[in-house]
Amino acid sequence: MRVFVTGGSGLVGRAIIPLFLDRGDEVLCLTRDPARAREVLPTGTEILGGDPTMPGDWQDRLATCTGVVNLAGSPVADGLWTGRNKQRIRRSRLATTENIVTALGACDGPMVLASASAVGYYGDRGDNALGEASEPGSGFLARLALEWEHTALKAERENVRVALLRIGIVLSQEGGALAKMLPVFRRGLGGPLGNGKQYFPWIHIGDLARLIMFVLDHGEIQGPVNAVVPDPPRQKEFTAAVGSALGKPAFMSVPGFVLQGLMGEMAGMLLSSQRAVPNVLKAAGFKFEFGELDKALGDLI
Repeated sequence: MRVFVTGGSGLVGRAIIPLFLDRGDEVLCLTRDPARAREVLPTGTEILGGDPTMPGDWQDRLATCTGVVNLAGSPVADGLWTGRNKQRIRRSRLATTENIVTALGACDGPMVLASASAVGYYGDRGDNALGEASEPGSGFLARLALEWEHTALKAERENVRVALLRIGIVLSQEGGALAKMLPVFRRGLGGPLGNGKQYFPWIHIGDLARLIMFVLDHGEIQGPVNAVVPDPPRQKEFTAAVGSALGKPAFMSVPGFVLQGLMGEMAGMLLSSQRAVPNVLKAAGFKFEFGELDKALGDLI
């Protein structure tokens, strides 16, 4: 397979690109910072400099590939959700995906697009089990995910198979939520956010990389795919497991009203409950290596 990756120097891209190369695939990575990409990505990755939110020569190179993994997007947790930051977050995803869809129109052979989305699509849904057929929720992240997915699905007009990766909270030593949590927990100051009853749909970075490859390889998979473990815990259970893995207490909870006072609308990202379940992956036979929380934390901590 010849794979085109956007956002390849990010957390997920750094995990998946070595897997593609190890099995003999060709990888083209589009990045705004080629120097950094060469530092963090393995030898054999073809680095293309360019801005994915803008049309460019990179679209011609994408048209020579057989698979696309779209991971590009500004971080949603960098700064408060001011109007300007929301516009930045939204444009980074929608403009990039629109340009990818345009490039896919020039492809001759069979193509597959695995485009990132997020479990934030479901909004705050309490204890409801959320399979891929569940309706979208409300709020900024839910609306963003819905728009993002609709943009990616335009590629189906070009006879492209489209998989929408509704990614949960990615656990990794190198970044993301767990890396931010560990210093706090190591000082014995960790604990649940809000009442801790909200579901915490997580996934180990290694399983996420493998399932993206799985989706590309399995032609029967299309449409939304919940990229989360089969049995997500509540947040208080998750934080207790992190504390146990570190041998530290984990009872320093932060009330929801404090988070809302500090973070405004963005606090909903931490307090919302999404009990997402990976029905599509289970039906297709994907096997999680780190589907149990204690095993995942044992590997990462």
